[in-house]
Amino acid sequence: MYDDFAGVYDALMDDYDYDTWAAHYLHLISGEDAARPARVAECACGTGSLTVRFAREGLNVVGVDLSRSMLRHAEEKARQWGVAPVFVCQDMRKLTLPRRVGAVLATCDGVNYLTSESDVRAFLRAAFAALLPGGKLCFDCSSRHKLEDVMGDAFFGEERDGLAVLWQNHLNAQTHVITMDVTFFVREEDGRYRRFREEHRQRAHSEQELRQWLAQEGFEDIQTYGEMRLDAPKQDDLRIHYVARKPQLP
Repeated sequence: MYDDFAGVYDALMDDYDYDTWAAHYLHLISGEDAARPARVAECACGTGSLTVRFAREGLNVVGVDLSRSMLRHAEEKARQWGVAPVFVCQDMRKLTLPRRVGAVLATCDGVNYLTSESDVRAFLRAAFAALLPGGKLCFDCSSRHKLEDVMGDAFFGEERDGLAVLWQNHLNAQTHVITMDVTFFVREEDGRYRRFREEHRQRAHSEQELRQWLAQEGFEDIQTYGEMRLDAPKQDDLRIHYVARKPQLP
């Protein structure tokens, strides 16, 4: 998954305000009064658009992703930005770091790609172990409203300069899993278009489920926020941010 997609990912995400998104995460991990953690791990980092911004802010950051192709693009981006985060090819459910960190992040739907309770809880357990006492886990999820009511069984098409995407979704209402059958057409240098297809699966976790699983894995002070806001999620929010803390040592 993501091997061919890695080459067109940034072109499809060029309307995202990564500067604002990175600033929001930096606020979430430090809060109003706490010092910003020195070491951070970002899971599901993709092509590193947030990772390089965290590194530019002076964080010692490790970017973790399961796709080697995504990480190759992330490493090239880091060179262009003149920063030196560490990138590791690793399953976020088995997150293992040489040193514990002050914050673990999972950005841009990384947790949605964990499509079962056991997968999500494996990640939460690994993140808990990777955190220093008092450290924070921060992640965002596409909301159940977005994946089921907006995306659901819908068909989408998008055309950019040299790139076209056809996207058919199929929702299993019982499991809350949406399967995305995505076909890409990419214009090559000789003018011909290369076609490739990928299937992606995400689960529409509910806020109640995630809160419960976080608590069961030992996290405390669990907070949820609306998209890019610091107030409670609303019914029509497309994305929800989660912040939880590993307890301090007694």
